[in-house]
Amino acid sequence: MTEQKVRWGILGLGGIAATFAADLPLVPGAELAAVGSRDQKTADAFAERFGFARAHGSYADLAADPDVDVVYIATPHAFHAEAALLCIEAGKSVLVEKPITLDLPSAAQLVAAAHDKGVFLMEAMWMRLNPAIRKIAELVEEGTIGWVSSIHADFGLQGPFDAEHRLRNPKLGGGALLDLGVYPINFAHLIMGAPASVQAWAHLTPERVDENTGILLGWEPGAVAALTCSINGQSRNTATITGTDGRIELPEGFFVPRSFVLQRPGREPETFEYDFPGSGYQFEAAEVQRCLLAGELESPFMPHTTTLEIMTLLDTIREQIGVVY
Repeated sequence: MTEQKVRWGILGLGGIAATFAADLPLVPGAELAAVGSRDQKTADAFAERFGFARAHGSYADLAADPDVDVVYIATPHAFHAEAALLCIEAGKSVLVEKPITLDLPSAAQLVAAAHDKGVFLMEAMWMRLNPAIRKIAELVEEGTIGWVSSIHADFGLQGPFDAEHRLRNPKLGGGALLDLGVYPINFAHLIMGAPASVQAWAHLTPERVDENTGILLGWEPGAVAALTCSINGQSRNTATITGTDGRIELPEGFFVPRSFVLQRPGREPETFEYDFPGSGYQFEAAEVQRCLLAGELESPFMPHTTTLEIMTLLDTIREQIGVVY
């Protein structure tokens, strides 16, 4: 790592890795250094497609690459912990795709390992770094809509998915909650913090992962969040924050918004628009680089405490709905 350049590696070369790789050149100072796969041909093809300098045929070889500063972990959920630990033990900083692991103990293990090694660690909840989301958090903090009384958010995909699909496979951490529910939950947590009450209900697939889940969160002295996620029906995929002095409405695709509307009594609706290239992954990559160049070991936008609080919520919900990995 130089004063201006950060050398990136990508571990696990599926669809999410491709989207991240396509956005990475949008970040000033990002150097596409290396990729790692369990198959050399896959690594070679990915490196050629996106312009990475080197391709490794094993995760261990990528972790050992001396010319990589930070590794983006893009494997399925169930393999995040093992891959991230491999890189951390090799002294690499890591950006781990959400959810960071399958449960709280393994997430806490990653945080402890990063602390011990003195390397940067961040969960890749890209929504929290989106410029529209950052502006919404700012407006709420300033009291623009008054006391927040309720939050509504949903994320549903149209099924059906076959039994071997990663969204239904318990061996891959399948289910709506960890893949989709993390967005409504993170959205509510960003605005309100950790809740005082958690209640959940779900319908499970024959494989015993959740395909339709409802979550009710509560905060003192009475604020609530009603959240849903599903893999058996296309929901609106929108979000709303209601306060005593107004309301903020996010359109379809609330997890990567390019606009939102501020509604306040007696005033014309105010639309905030954010035009940016790519898919929106560049903002989390830019934050990682800012932290690395500043010598910071965690990001204030997605600190370790937040990751562990979210994972605590996910574990609580899974216990209530009967999903076990």
